[in-house]
Amino acid sequence: MRKKKKNIVLEKIRVEDYAAEGKSLARVDGKVIFIENVVPGDVVDVRLLKNKKDWAEGVPLQFHSYSSERVAPFCSHFGVCGGCQWQMLPYEKQLQYKSKQVADVLQRIGKVSLPAILPILGATDTKYYRNKIEYTFGNKRFLLKEEIADETISGQQDVAGFHAKGFFDKVVDIEQCYLQAEPTNAIRLAVKEFAITNNWPFYDIRNHAGFLRTMQVRLCTTGELMVNIVVAENDEKKISKLMEFVMQQFPAITTLLYTLNTKWNDSLYDLEPVTWHGKGYAIEKLEDFQFKIGPKSFFQTNTKQAEQLYKVTRDFAELTGNETVYDLYCGTGSIGIFVSKKAKKIIGVEMIEAAIEDARENAALNNLQSTSFFAGDVIDICNDEFFAAHGRPDVIITDPPRAGMHEKLVKKILDIAAPTVVYVSCNPATQARDLNLLDEKYTVSKVQPVDMFPHTHHIENVVQLKLKV
Repeated sequence: MRKKKKNIVLEKIRVEDYAAEGKSLARVDGKVIFIENVVPGDVVDVRLLKNKKDWAEGVPLQFHSYSSERVAPFCSHFGVCGGCQWQMLPYEKQLQYKSKQVADVLQRIGKVSLPAILPILGATDTKYYRNKIEYTFGNKRFLLKEEIADETISGQQDVAGFHAKGFFDKVVDIEQCYLQAEPTNAIRLAVKEFAITNNWPFYDIRNHAGFLRTMQVRLCTTGELMVNIVVAENDEKKISKLMEFVMQQFPAITTLLYTLNTKWNDSLYDLEPVTWHGKGYAIEKLEDFQFKIGPKSFFQTNTKQAEQLYKVTRDFAELTGNETVYDLYCGTGSIGIFVSKKAKKIIGVEMIEAAIEDARENAALNNLQSTSFFAGDVIDICNDEFFAAHGRPDVIITDPPRAGMHEKLVKKILDIAAPTVVYVSCNPATQARDLNLLDEKYTVSKVQPVDMFPHTHHIENVVQLKLKV
């Protein structure tokens, strides 16, 4: 057997174009090389990590020259914390590459006839756009390359920030994050210093020990501010002291909670947050609709762009007031509620019971009489008996997770054969796969990309499908 070549380095490669998922590409002797952490126009030496016959993947070793498209990142943590991967690109270029990604995957994977793709809807606010952010407290600071060799710098430090990319046990110590408006940084830094002053141990994820674990901050456009601090020790004195300090320092907090988590993982779905101050939830608004958001609720993290996304969805549904709309993967009911004024009836279906409870509460909060929400699998729920009770859909709206729709659900939609389907996706690649299957009965009639997360490679896409005649 031939021994595989290792440590292959390609020298002075000019990056030609953006590929997808944050990678760019170059071509060497007809072979496509996908490269991370570069932009079109860079000239780099590339170390190959994967090397196949027709393609390869690699990382830059050395930059010989930088693209003229580059701009200076505004965050001191850029390239270290793992977020905001595209700060070195002007926002206009980010939008251009995101539009290209949508077009490429719909054509390459979807293999369906497409209309002209509508111009991408970019964000007005490219900083401070998140309404929710989660910070991690840990006892191991992620060290930069130049710090590792410095014996005076120890990685054993109590820090607060984000998990370092590729390291489950190391945390990047964040001074200022630009994703969420103040007082988010002030709260994190104050809690960190207060805990250090009191000699409270930060969480050690390897040894499953320590007091201070994580913190979620939800800042709504309504002005409501909800903070949930997660601890790993059931120490009432420490908890009370911490809660009193936070409320004293930040009286703008409308709801303050704490959650005891002694599990190995950080998920909150099976835990019960305790309300220390306030009503235990926050109210956010989309247009005139109000939404109750608890510490475990799902809600789009960019409120202003969620409005844009849902407006596109409503426009694509082409409602006249006479339609029965089925909202699949409805979550807490936000899309169905948002389009409800122009529909005769909204039927929401979602697997997660807690989300359906939130959806029903949100419908009641908005005094909606024409919405019904059901927990369970669409494949099981949407049968002839259900249609007889609630009516067959004139419009189906589907907003699945990144993995896209289950093939059985695609077949169910083909079976139902609603005149219009609106497919909202946070992953155009899996959306394209599903469109290929839906092509059996549906034609893609409109495509609208929407940027929800500036400075990242993530892109949302809304597709309107019409039943073939």
